[in-house]
Amino acid sequence: MKRSYLVNRSARVILGFVVLLGIGFVSSANGQRNRNWDGYPNWGGSYDLRQTALNAGYNEGSKEGRNDRDRNRHNDYSGFTAYRNATKDYSSRLGDRELYRRYFQLAFERGYGTENPNQDRNDRNDRNRNGDRDRNGNDNRRGRNWDRYGTYGGSYQLRQTALNAGYNEGNKQGRNDRKRGRRSNYRDFSAYQNATQDYSSKLGDRELYRRYYREGFENGYNDGWNGY
Repeated sequence: MKRSYLVNRSARVILGFVVLLGIGFVSSANGQRNRNWDGYPNWGGSYDLRQTALNAGYNEGSKEGRNDRDRNRHNDYSGFTAYRNATKDYSSRLGDRELYRRYFQLAFERGYGTENPNQDRNDRNDRNRNGDRDRNGNDNRRGRNWDRYGTYGGSYQLRQTALNAGYNEGNKQGRNDRKRGRRSNYRDFSAYQNATQDYSSKLGDRELYRRYYREGFENGYNDGWNGY
């Protein structure tokens, strides 16, 4: 009898522990699934596309931010492969890939900044200006060297026009923000959102043009803000 009682009691204790552990996992999962994205812009696309991209981007940015905080360092977002690709957890059923990347990168930035917010701006700016080195010590600055930008198809003229227009506008806005001692999210500029400056139908696909333009704008803004 005593042995049977001890066995039953042990079984109840183990069962209770398993239940509590399960509740913990569910709570953790729900915490991530139910993160409030209301404070983020809505640029369109399906609910699932936006939620998946924001969640994936924020989680990835938070992870990198924690890693850098633990190492007492701060990296430019563009130094992370996950940020540049911005396709983690993406599938074609969600919808437009470029829209997904846009949400992902915004959330990555905020996740990274939440985990690693206390970096002195001037120190970071000095490091960036001294060569724009990535985490491996390689020169990460593209400038106007269009050979270092992505090639997604389209004509030579389309690509060159879009990259040049985007870079010039981004550089101008970056320099303006630098003079004012502030740094904006380049995605908030109407020129970046529209991404059609200098576009004409004779160049070819409009959405492809916008993709090149935004890539040029992003790098131009960073260069302008860093004093290049």
